[in-house]
Amino acid sequence: MTYTNRKRRLRSSLIFSLAALPLLTFSVSAQTARHVLGVFAGATHFDSETNSTFGIEYEYRINPQWGMGAVYERTPDAHHHDGVTVALASAFYHPDQHWRFGVGVGEERVGGGHPHSETLYRISGNYDFHFDQFGVAPTLAVDVIDGDTAYVAGIAFTYAF
Repeated sequence: MTYTNRKRRLRSSLIFSLAALPLLTFSVSAQTARHVLGVFAGATHFDSETNSTFGIEYEYRINPQWGMGAVYERTPDAHHHDGVTVALASAFYHPDQHWRFGVGVGEERVGGGHPHSETLYRISGNYDFHFDQFGVAPTLAVDVIDGDTAYVAGIAFTYAF
């Protein structure tokens, strides 16, 4: 295994370990925990291409203003139909019960004949319309990958418990 591959695997392990941290803290603070699961459907615009994107997300609410979580997205037709997968860990700030702003770091993996991975940085925002435990959240994210910018827009359907 080359040094570059070991470095990528270590970075991926670190990202997913951070994303799993809320699961470990759940047993400690089960009475105050707030979990939010969501599915996302939208589009990613990158390099003059716009492709359908879908994904899943999880957030652990540490308190009413702060949360942390993980996002997994798939854009099957991106990068000339090679497909792109994004996995990232994020921290979220909730200034009120509807708005959510996030920053995150993760990895973008491009498939196809020449697969490769790049580090991805994300800034995101959404506005959550609540219906009891369910939510509908129009979402916008800006991803920076190796100096290039991708825009992700769509809607998340959430369930809080």
